[in-house]
Amino acid sequence: MNSLNADARGVYLITVTPFTDSGALDLSSTDRMVDFCLDKGVTGLTVLGIMGEAPKLTMEESRQFVQQVLARVQGRVPVVVGASAPGFAPMRELTQSVMDLGAAGVMVAPPSTVRTDDQILAYFDMVNETLGPQVPWVLQDHPVATGVQMSTGVIMKIIQSSPHCVMLKHEDSPGLTKLSALRAASQKGELRRVSILTGNGGGLFLPEELSRGADGAMTGFAYPEMMVEVCAAHARGETERAHDLFDAYLPLARYEQQTGIGLAVRKHILAERGVIASAAVRKPGPKLSAQDVADIARLTARQNRRLAELA
Repeated sequence: MNSLNADARGVYLITVTPFTDSGALDLSSTDRMVDFCLDKGVTGLTVLGIMGEAPKLTMEESRQFVQQVLARVQGRVPVVVGASAPGFAPMRELTQSVMDLGAAGVMVAPPSTVRTDDQILAYFDMVNETLGPQVPWVLQDHPVATGVQMSTGVIMKIIQSSPHCVMLKHEDSPGLTKLSALRAASQKGELRRVSILTGNGGGLFLPEELSRGADGAMTGFAYPEMMVEVCAAHARGETERAHDLFDAYLPLARYEQQTGIGLAVRKHILAERGVIASAAVRKPGPKLSAQDVADIARLTARQNRRLAELA
């Protein structure tokens, strides 16, 4: 098993969950999706995230999907599993199950019911108690989805009181100032250094986040090679090359981040790329219009032309 730790870096792609046209789990497409991600050079995978339609899965489906992914990965990269749940009993049950299957760690976001700093800190004290000392975990800071605002100071307190929290999934927006502050605190010795992977809008600020000290990305995009190539160029010190690559993909990445239809756009592109058999989003979920499909085709063609110019 690849255990998650504070030195993690690179691209941990948040995967979609493939379904058939009828809404059943598509395990054949799951295998192809895993192969595709590994072929594109991702460092790790994150499953059962928000864009993975986790709330639409039963507990048994969640286990079945994670088991399929882990069996296909065969230990080649770490797999992180979203374990956020309304209560601690299902969080514990899912965590124990996926860790037994070989997951590298789990990811937890605060529930929308916690609002004050004291409530947030008390909640994560209970997360530590629930997960125990054997489970590395990721703190997900995604206020757009959770409705919970965690300040820099609160995040620092959570990390300080959580020895097995090894990573922050940083998705606050605007969040560059917060990212800089957390890295500065680590450099001054005020905060234990943890891995910070960013997730803003499919990587919409990835070059800037890398320059602010992010270790990579944990988000989704139908072209994961963009994030892999941008992170690799930045690590080589080729900052302008990283920005040029990013710019080539940006229009389509921006289109994929539309509220409401973003997941449908991503699944449509993945189906067009032959990664998954069906672009179905499990109900309740959006469907693309003919105009949407035409937009995607035009943006894809423009992206291919710009990439050819950079080759």
